[in-house]
Formats: sequence, C-alpha cells, structure tokens
Amino acid sequence: MAKIRIYAIARKLGIPTKELLEFLGELGMDGLKAVSTVSEDEAKAIEELIRERGGDKASPPAAPPKAPEAEEEAVPAETPAKREEKPGVPRPPVVAVLGHIDHGKTTLLDTIRKTRVAQQEAGGITQSIGAYQVEYNGRTITFIDTPGHRAFTAMRARGAKVTDIAILVVAADDGVMAQTLEAIDHIKAAGVPMIVAINKIDKPNANPERVKKQLADLGLVPEEWGGDTIVVPISALTGEGVDDLLEMILLVADLQDIRADPKGELEATVIEAHMDPNRGPVATVIVKNGTLRVRDVVVVGTTWGRVRALLDHQGRQVKEATPGMPVQVLGLNDVPQPGERVERVKSPREAEAIVAERREAQKKPARPRFKSFEELLAEKEKKKLKLVLKAASVGALEAARLELGAIELENVEIDLLHAGVGPITESDVLLAAAAEEGEPLVVGFGVRVEPRAARLAEQRGIPVRTYEIIYDLIQEIERAGKRLLGPQYVETKVGEAEVKRTFKIPGVGVVAGCVVREGKVIRGGKVKVLRDGQEIFTGEIASLKRFAEDVREVQQGRECGIRIRDFDGVKPGDVLEVYEVKEVQPA
Repeated sequence: MAKIRIYAIARKLGIPTKELLEFLGELGMDGLKAVSTVSEDEAKAIEELIRERGGDKASPPAAPPKAPEAEEEAVPAETPAKREEKPGVPRPPVVAVLGHIDHGKTTLLDTIRKTRVAQQEAGGITQSIGAYQVEYNGRTITFIDTPGHRAFTAMRARGAKVTDIAILVVAADDGVMAQTLEAIDHIKAAGVPMIVAINKIDKPNANPERVKKQLADLGLVPEEWGGDTIVVPISALTGEGVDDLLEMILLVADLQDIRADPKGELEATVIEAHMDPNRGPVATVIVKNGTLRVRDVVVVGTTWGRVRALLDHQGRQVKEATPGMPVQVLGLNDVPQPGERVERVKSPREAEAIVAERREAQKKPARPRFKSFEELLAEKEKKKLKLVLKAASVGALEAARLELGAIELENVEIDLLHAGVGPITESDVLLAAAAEEGEPLVVGFGVRVEPRAARLAEQRGIPVRTYEIIYDLIQEIERAGKRLLGPQYVETKVGEAEVKRTFKIPGVGVVAGCVVREGKVIRGGKVKVLRDGQEIFTGEIASLKRFAEDVREVQQGRECGIRIRDFDGVKPGDVLEVYEVKEVQPA
C-alpha cells in the first residue's frame, strides 16, 4: 500500500501544513512532521475527519470539542497567544539558493521559473545576482540567485537581513564538497532556516542516502531519520521533487510567520547593482517592509536619487514595490554596494546632507587598527571570539581543531565560524566581518593570505594572522581569549599607618594625623580603614601632607596628615592600610 506524506494531504485539502499538524496533534498524533508518511487508509480517515470538523476545505480545521469544565478556562488561555501575534500581513518569503559550483543551483531556479536563464549565462555558471518571484499554490515566493555564498555573506557583513530561508543544493552524485561545507557555515552564521535539496537524483550514479549520511555526520540530521533538517530529493533537470521543495519552503515560511506592513516604514536592501550604459546606475532591491514608490527620494549608502522608474523581475514597469517584491531601481546618482539599506527621505536637500556626512565619515577607519589582535580584543570587553580557521591540509586542520577544542577559558566562548583547507580568501574575511557578536579573528596554520583577502581585511579592520607552529597559534588564541574578559587586577599592600588624632578643618573635612608604621603612604593610593580589626570603609587618599606641605609619599616612621575622600568618620586608634591596584597580564 502506498505511503502519503502529511504535506500532500494538506495540499489536497487546501489548508496550510502547519494547521494540519496542529490539528493532528490535538487528536493525539504528536511527533508528526511535514515529511512524515501515513498509509492510504490513514490519509482517507484524516481527510474525512477534517472535512467533518472544518466543513469547507478552504477553511482551517476546527479544534476538537472540549470538555464543559475546560470551556471557561479556554478564553483566558487564548489571550497571551493573541498578544504574541506579529503585526502586519503575511509577505512572500525571500529564499537564497546556495551550494557547490555546478551542483545545479541555476538549473533549479530555471525549472521553477520556466525560463532558460541557465543557457544565457557564461559556462552555465551564475555571473550576477538576480531576484525572481514565482507563484505556487496561490502564494508567492521570492528567490535570490547568488553566484555563491561570498555574495550572500557580503550582504550580511553590511548588516543586511535579506534572506528568510536558505536552500542548500547538494548533488546526489558528488555529495558534500568543499564549497558545500563553506555554504553550510555561512548559512549557520546567518541564523536562517535551512532546507537541503539533494539534486540530480535522475543520474545513474546518484546516491541520495550517502548524501544524507554525510549531512548527518555534519550535524544536519534529516527529518526522516529523526532530526530537524528538511531534506528534499529533486531533479532540477526533470522537475521531479520540485513541487515538494516549494511545499517545504511555504511550510517553513508558515512556521516562521513572516509578515510585513505595506503602510509601515520602508525597509529595503540592495542585492545587486551595476552601471548600465543606457540607463545609468541600476540597483536590484528587495522590499522587506513598507512600500517603495516611483518619485520617492531615497538614500542608499553613500549615494542618493529620486526613483525614476521601478522594474519588476520580468522587466515590466511598476508604480510601487510592496513587501517581498524584488525590483530594479533607476534614478540613483551612483552604483551602491550590495547589502546597503534603501532609506526614504523627505527631500533632495536632506538626502544630499546625509550622503555628505557619510562620505566624510568614510574617510575615517571603520575599526581602530592595532599592532596585535590581543590589543584589538582587549579594547572591547566581549566574551566571544569568532574564529575562521584555515590550514594547509586536512590533517593539519584536524590537529588545529583538536587543540582548539582543548582550550578551556572561563567565561569565554570560542565560536568556530568556519574551518577549511587552503589559503585565506576574501570569503573567509567576509564571514568574519559579518560576525554580529564578539571579536572576529581569521587565523591560518601553514597557509598564505591571498592579496585580495589581505586588502579586504585591512579595509574592514579584521585581524588576520598566520602561523607555522601550532603551539604558537594556540598560545596566541589562549592569550587573546583571556583578554576578552577585560583586565584583571590584584591588590598590593604598600604601607600601614595608625591614626593618632583627628582635625576638623572647615571647608576641607576631617584630616587624620598619623604615624606610618610600615612601608609607605602614597597620595592617591587606595586605603582601607580598620577599626578593632574590622574593615569599616574602603576609599582613596585625597590629600597627603607632611606638616603644611603637600607630598607624594611618606615613609615608615614619619608623621603625616591624611584626608580620605568622602569619609570623615575616621577616629584615633584606627589603622589605615594603603594599597595599590595593579593590572595582571594574562599568562
């Protein structure tokens, strides 16, 4: 007997998969997921039950009847849920497609869009970012076709929050490759939901099960194996499984509850830009919130303009772009950078002022530069070290990772964003630059830094260090990690004095006449006031006199006058312990 997936039942009934799963959970069928399967008889029973409960198939299923005694409690129980509802209306999810080169990213989008984009691109490899919208089951999905995870992360490095869902394409014949691993690290760093599309299942040597095993070894356990990773086998060439992939995208979008307010404040981001010889600067923009309109005056990074025209993904002119919609914007004065925000302002004068201020600020370094990364880390008291690690070979990489795993620093988290084999590249620097918390650091073990990566690191102020000896690498990271906690201090006692008498001086306060019993007393030193062996006050020596003269210090055996800042309660017989606070360098 054939097996039917839960999302296929939801599709047949015309209801969201999320609502079907919630309904089945209320019936006691917990633990089911969208890709879970049931028998044909079970599917028919579910369909009949939902039709009985929900009536029209377009209506969401009603909840099962509750016991009378539970009805009174139902009203207050629903109140918090209503408060947690996100404002606005559902908007199309924005989906990025990433993966190893030639694993079929563009062919997949080509199949979804029903256009022959792949044939128009050099060598069948994507050359620039494009954004497209497709309709599926009456709903819209926006796709970003990136030339790789480097562009994906370049947008994040500028603070852009463009993507809602990431599709990782892995070829069923090649399996997980080097760029697949990098793409996974970049998706994880972005913190967006991931769906894995195992492509090329139509090939004779395709082995989807091997790919699933590789994914599981990386911590991406497929749902059908009891994990949380949605894995969809597809053939971008024949179209097999593509509908299932679109269904999963909509399911994840429902679970994320992606919303926007078309009348709200404009939130839009540039994902690609170029100079057109006929039309001038052209920027591809995705609107996340609000509405972008023709004639709007906008600021984009360090350029501005009045929107002369908006073109949708099919090249048609539109008057406005609503949330989730990709458009090409004409009318800017210069070509902006991908990842820049589009901000609407009231007038050209305001736009010019903002751009002038930003260009002036650009002349200053974005990050302070330091002689060593320990100094950079010590400048900010953060407790996360964001590492990108590159090594000359797999063996060297594993050795470095093992040593890193053995580092134990209290209250310091070492977050390994990515570990790979080969030279340090622009992609590595961009990944470190996109880190939102903690201090970024790119380290190499026995590898070189590519010239472009070095220039980018200098521009972004990202510390990049290479080592030939693993002990040196680990020792430097340990020291840097300790510096994350901020400076550590120890108290060093320098002297002790006994109060013989006190004097109350108008306008000054109480001055203690003392004899230095040991060591010395220093002006500005820290002081503890002890009475009958108990500490009653801790403060600072505000002034120190020998007779009527201000002095810096008074040695053992001599008399002096001491005034303690903000404390007039000192009495004869008190003991004053004087000490210094010194910073201790990490070992």
